[in-house]
Amino acid sequence: MNGENFKSITGQLWKDLNTQIDQINRTENDIILKSEEILMEIDSALRKLKEYAGENEFKGWREEIDFFKTTKPKFVSLYIYYSKILAIESGRPYADPEILRSYYEKERSNLIYFYQENRDFISYYRRQAMYLDKKYFVRRNFDFKLKLSPEFYSYDQDFSTSHDHTVSQILANDLLESYLAEKISSENILERMVFQSSQLEWTAPKVAMTELLYALYLTKCFNGGQCDAIDVFRWAETALNINLGNYHKTLSEIRQRKTDQTRFLKLIQQNMQSYLENSDQ
Repeated sequence: MNGENFKSITGQLWKDLNTQIDQINRTENDIILKSEEILMEIDSALRKLKEYAGENEFKGWREEIDFFKTTKPKFVSLYIYYSKILAIESGRPYADPEILRSYYEKERSNLIYFYQENRDFISYYRRQAMYLDKKYFVRRNFDFKLKLSPEFYSYDQDFSTSHDHTVSQILANDLLESYLAEKISSENILERMVFQSSQLEWTAPKVAMTELLYALYLTKCFNGGQCDAIDVFRWAETALNINLGNYHKTLSEIRQRKTDQTRFLKLIQQNMQSYLENSDQ
């Protein structure tokens, strides 16, 4: 495979991956399920990228630097980013806006450690410097006098250089910084929302509430379907002062029912149908 073909193939691979990610973002609203689907697509693309790189012979160090400084980090950064999103959102507490904001702020502060530990290289990269590129982005050409990642020796040396993964982390953290900033801002807005006090209390089983809420979410009853399932559950918890726990686990238990998987929804339908029939008499 020559250089021009390699660049064309990897460029198309990147374009196809972004098309698939956009499609998932349009069709899946749950951030956890969305992240899992996207990670599978990125994993497949990375495997192809590695295969293509193994078949390609770089004509010189400039082509090799371009691949490991620009092309590969674009793919890997997305994998890192969505992995972190999945970890953050699946571990997010069901709590009031103030606690949630603190949770996101703590995740945001974790980024500072990375920036501090790699500030020299980050400065080099952001200034678009090139004088150390041969040491940073050419395989088997690392310099022990430069700071190396602790995991460097676990990397595939045919598909890695001393610093291409660090570039991926920089790009991923830039995306994560924006994501967390938006979340913190939205939590500030939620905190200013005032819920009217009410004597209403949910007295049916919590599993029934989970069944009802997820059915409403799937039917796109909130924001025209432009919201995540977790937003629906958090709204209900706040409005009704109830802790629904891990709704993914509850939904899994509902799916495992051998009969009447949607028993609460059927009960609602039966009661409503009975009311309508009796009111006509």
